[in-house]
Amino acid sequence: MSIEEVSRDKTLFKSNPNLFIEKVIKEYVAHSPINRLVEFDDAPLWEEPIVAFADGDDPIFETYKTIIDEFHMTPREALEKYIQSKGWSYGLKERPPVSVISYVLPIAIGTLDAERNSPYGGTFRYNHFRWLGEVFWRNLENYVASLLELMGHHAFAPGRSTLFQRKELADGARVNWSERHVAYAAGLGTFGLNGLLITQKGCAHFVESVVCDLALTPTPRPYDNHQAYCPFFKDKSCRKCIDRCKAGAISEKGRDILICRKYLGPGQRMKLKESGLDEGYIGKAPTCGMCMTNVPCEDKMPQPS
Repeated sequence: MSIEEVSRDKTLFKSNPNLFIEKVIKEYVAHSPINRLVEFDDAPLWEEPIVAFADGDDPIFETYKTIIDEFHMTPREALEKYIQSKGWSYGLKERPPVSVISYVLPIAIGTLDAERNSPYGGTFRYNHFRWLGEVFWRNLENYVASLLELMGHHAFAPGRSTLFQRKELADGARVNWSERHVAYAAGLGTFGLNGLLITQKGCAHFVESVVCDLALTPTPRPYDNHQAYCPFFKDKSCRKCIDRCKAGAISEKGRDILICRKYLGPGQRMKLKESGLDEGYIGKAPTCGMCMTNVPCEDKMPQPS
């Protein structure tokens, strides 16, 4: 980046920090050398992202303590814990502004094409995408947070920090920073029957967030309930994700995370091995993208029939 480009970006940051951050994220996705599936002709991992913002003091974050769990952090709690962990004695504001940057990374079309025709979920290509994608989004989060820190602000990604916690309960896990609920608060989308967030670019994506002490302009939430975009919840016109799930984890009551996780353990692995499809896999598990592919909400906002 040239001196002229750095100066221009600083000017944009001061005049319109929302636009600056959106530009930074989209350019990173477009030009990063690690947005590549090396085993698949250097095809991209992700399409162009959607970026949104939330006021960290929005009352909706307090409701998550009831909806998810009491230990779910509000953005302000997360930011205060992060600043405290830095151990700084100088340059601290008594009550800084707090905002959340939430962004959706849509999965590239080639990976979705492969997963649509998978017999058991977790094709070779989807498997590589899943675990190399984690390398990518960790780097992206660090890049965004580090850039804002260099601009003189406090910023970090709660979901990938030492503050992140998971609690195992009888009906599944609870986390103290839910990326999907944060994205819902930022106006990015609503929940589908499959438990995924349906956005302008569908539900085949991953979502991440960064909390900072900037006073960013919040993105409006263009919906009035948390299931507004799912055709099943509108008029029962779609059950495609129920039919797609090889584990039987999705029903009209939603997705049973315990059944889903059990399938991703011994069940799916056994089927892939018996079929001779398990060679060359990487990561912690084969993974699966069945319920987000070949469904009406895969890559767009679905319409009820």
